[in-house]
Amino acid sequence: MDTKELEHFRRVIQNELDRAVDFWLKYSHDDQYGGFFTCLGRDGTVFDDLKYVWLQGRQVWMYCRLYRKLTRFHRPELLEAAKKGGEFLLQNAKVSPSSKKCAFVLTRNGQAVKVQRTIFSECFYTMAMDELWRVTGDPQYQKEAVEMMDQIIYWVREDASGLGRPEMPGAPPVNTMAVPMMLLCLVEQLQEGNSEMAAKYAELEEWCVAQTLQHLQRDGKVVLETVSVDGKELPGCQGRHQNPGHAIEAGWFLLQQAIRKQNPELKKTAIEKFMLLPFKSGWDEKNGGLFYFLDADGHCPTQLEWNMKLWWPHSEALIAFLMAYHETKDPKLLDHFRTTFDYTFSHFTDAEHGEWYGYLNQQGEVALTFKGGPFKGCFHVPRCLYMCEKLLDSLLEEFQGC
Repeated sequence: MDTKELEHFRRVIQNELDRAVDFWLKYSHDDQYGGFFTCLGRDGTVFDDLKYVWLQGRQVWMYCRLYRKLTRFHRPELLEAAKKGGEFLLQNAKVSPSSKKCAFVLTRNGQAVKVQRTIFSECFYTMAMDELWRVTGDPQYQKEAVEMMDQIIYWVREDASGLGRPEMPGAPPVNTMAVPMMLLCLVEQLQEGNSEMAAKYAELEEWCVAQTLQHLQRDGKVVLETVSVDGKELPGCQGRHQNPGHAIEAGWFLLQQAIRKQNPELKKTAIEKFMLLPFKSGWDEKNGGLFYFLDADGHCPTQLEWNMKLWWPHSEALIAFLMAYHETKDPKLLDHFRTTFDYTFSHFTDAEHGEWYGYLNQQGEVALTFKGGPFKGCFHVPRCLYMCEKLLDSLLEEFQGC
């Protein structure tokens, strides 16, 4: 292996991570009411002061993780911002004192605007609180994380009525891949270095893996986004719906699990089925980049944005293929990382202002110029860059030690 190429990847990724974090530190902090602005234009200008709870939680988690894991980010201003963000969540995220349900959107000063009938605001609240506990040692944060985690599990596995979603006779329950994936991510978070939490959530962990694997359909030839609760393909567009970036993200979640559990069969499935299959079907051979959505039978997807190239699937592919290469040393996995790297760093990055554009058209031109909005915040880009930097550090140390 030519370590010069790995060193090049590392230099670019480290520089981009520094620039991305500087962008959020400079423009996103609300010093008056707490929390973070996430609706930021190309140059960091705030164009809407609504605050999205899942993005607040993601930014708290990201700041804490960087503070805890990378020496150069062990900076007091990063920790102080994370703590202020955590306090904003503690004071405002839940829609009422008697409920664990979190709002989806808050006003600038923390009043609830909108609630989603899903678990994702609560999931990122949990991640934020657990990571805050790890960097501060304050048991209040761990207590919040565990109590919310247990509520999420109850909603998912026992009774979803607390989410406020009415049951409709024409809409039977389904297994949406985002749910077991997200719970697996939370288990990974909560059990880190904590044998008590690992034991507490061991059965849930197995359930999450099994539920995620149900999305591998048609004799292992496709990964579908939504299946029936008993793991069968659904009829119509919903059943044929594919999200290549999401499948690849599931792949590295499963690979993490396989590495930790020393499970070679799961490792093989994670790489071959959840990474390589979606990448092969999802990559635009003409223009480059990953399509957002596909139809498993080749019909035109009904989503208007299906052929756009979004920032986060490419972030997930960078993590997935570098993690898989780190684990196997298979050169074809490094080839896929290289292909994704070349496209991503020539299309999404902004040399002038920092951070990444989020939304390109099929030809790879910037379609939306803002750097943050209701769905894009301080998370996918810095998480990707942080994880890739750590993986490259490990690879370089390994190769240079040979």
